[in-house]
Amino acid sequence: MSVKIGAHVDLSDAVAQAKEIGAEVVQVFLSDPQAWKVPPIDDTVHAGGAEAFREETAAAGIDVYVHAPYVINVASTNNRIRIPSRKLLQQIMTGAGEIGAQGVVVHGGHVTAKDDPDVGFDNWRKAIDALETDVPVLIENTAGGDFSMARRLDRLELLWAAVMRANGAENVGITLDTCHAWAGGIDLATAVDDIRAITGRIDLVHANDSRDTAGSGADRHAHFGEGNIPPELLVGVVEAAGAPVVCETHGDMGPDIAWLRERLPS
Repeated sequence: MSVKIGAHVDLSDAVAQAKEIGAEVVQVFLSDPQAWKVPPIDDTVHAGGAEAFREETAAAGIDVYVHAPYVINVASTNNRIRIPSRKLLQQIMTGAGEIGAQGVVVHGGHVTAKDDPDVGFDNWRKAIDALETDVPVLIENTAGGDFSMARRLDRLELLWAAVMRANGAENVGITLDTCHAWAGGIDLATAVDDIRAITGRIDLVHANDSRDTAGSGADRHAHFGEGNIPPELLVGVVEAAGAPVVCETHGDMGPDIAWLRERLPS
């Protein structure tokens, strides 16, 4: 099996970093992940702008994914969060198209204790309805929160049913994060089959070990072999999914990429 493996890197130096760590795929932010503003793409991606970035990554044979800002919560029932979230997501989708990204990873978001979760699911449908993009939206499972849209399988099933009713449903996919699944109480031994039973697909894997125990709800990544997830479960998810892999732990990701490659069938 040949799976493309890479890591999250800096947008301004993506190809050089990818070559240094042996990445075949990269994930980038287009803006500060904790902010609501997106700077002009040509000011941030490359000296030659978005077109030069596309040409450089294509020449290097590197696939690019974009991670949307963490502040986005299109499920929210609060207009002051939901409406800016939709606007920001559209900006990110547009920028992702300009740099030739394969997809945009977006967290599933959440509602509050007093909200009907069905409203959150339908807000996701409306968000997909409103997007103008050909770039896939890759909804990511999340680690914690009792009112999350995509922490547990039952919620993911309802979320998926909602977005499949949207115009543009054909552009919606799934990112499976191993740390999030572990922390969120999803059994990694069956996670790929369980999620595929709901969605029919897994488009991207975020392969990360976890600093915390199963079901903790804590989103704290660890380098492979330094966390609590058994190595065979991490490798098993990647092998079963057969999708591109992005490793996301802070620090040098070269050893993580090599660790995973050594354990996958050639």
